[in-house]
Order: sequence, then structure tokens, then C-alpha cells
Amino acid sequence: MSGKVFFSVSMSLDGYIAPESPEELMGKQWMELQAWVFPLRYMRERLQLGEGGEEGRDDDLLRATFERTGAQVMGKHMFDAGEHAWPETPPFRSPVFVVTQEERDPWERQGGTTFHFVNDGIRSGLEQAREAAGDRDIRISGGGETILSYLNAGLVDEFHLALSPVLFGAGVRLFEGIDAGSIALEQIGSESSPRATHLTYRVRPRD
Repeated sequence: MSGKVFFSVSMSLDGYIAPESPEELMGKQWMELQAWVFPLRYMRERLQLGEGGEEGRDDDLLRATFERTGAQVMGKHMFDAGEHAWPETPPFRSPVFVVTQEERDPWERQGGTTFHFVNDGIRSGLEQAREAAGDRDIRISGGGETILSYLNAGLVDEFHLALSPVLFGAGVRLFEGIDAGSIALEQIGSESSPRATHLTYRVRPRD
């Protein structure tokens, strides 16, 4: 039995998940958006930042997200932004399928991450990820355009938003261009911490 297809992202209170310019990724605004993640024990372990870190429900949720994931799909913009920013041991630790028009051999990194480049569309990327993931789940990692493409195609089963207490004012809106008339949501989880509000939704076609 194949796993679920999901995405999990941090989002500002005004609906943005990334700065407008890829050059601003890892900048001050983006770091504020992700401020709930980096102090956590699990993320520190994942990025090999040393021992220690905060534990608790935020840490548990982050751990569960990574542990359920057997393979990931991302778009070319996210890959381009991260290629030179990720450490030699990227945090994915699973096969990653990059949907792109660029033809390129697989890029193997330390820690179990290998980037595979898919040239024939989002459905092919998902099918290859399913095969690699086995019975584990497939995460659509980003960026916003890629997540939206999978949502509008009816290929996402559920998603998790970590609402950070920040405002962007401009940038990449997660749901810009969503086909709202064809998608219905059911909230299946809601938890809050001082750093973020976690919301989880099941996605189904609208009747």
C-alpha cells in the first residue's frame, strides 16, 4: 500500500511561505519565519549543529514529519535556491525528485539524500517518489508553485501549516492561484506553542 502525499511548510500570518527573491532565502525575514524550527533538538541533530536543543511538542511534530517521509518531490526553483545553501549532509535524508526541464545525472549527497532530476512533469515525479518511498509517505517539499501544482491536480492527501507569528507583506503566497472550487478541506489537527500554531488538514475533491 502506498503512503500519503503531503506537504508541511511554515507560513506567515499574511499567507507567505518564502521571500519574493530566491537571493533572500536564508535572509533575516526567512529566518524569522523559521524561528520555531532551528532551536529544536531534532533539527539541530538533523543539521549536525551539535547536541542539545529544545524538546516538546514542536520537536515531536518536526520529528514525525521527517520520520513519515520516504521520498520527497521539489521544484527547480527550490532546488536552485538550496543547492549551494544546504550542507554536505542535507536535512532530507531520503531520495528527492526535482521536477525540472534540466537534464542532469543524479546528485548523491551524504546522509542518504540523492537528488533525481525528472523531466516529464509532476505526475512522473510523484510516481517515481512513490516507488522509492514504498509504504511510507511522500512529501512535496516546495516551493510554492510546485505545491500549488500538486494541489490543483488533486494529488495531495493532506497538509500541515506551521503559522509563525510574523508578517511578510510580500513574497511567495502559498495559495496564490489555488483552484478553490475543486478542493475541500477537513481540519484534522490544531496545536499551539509559543513559537507556532500547527494546523493539519485533509484534502478531498469538492462534491
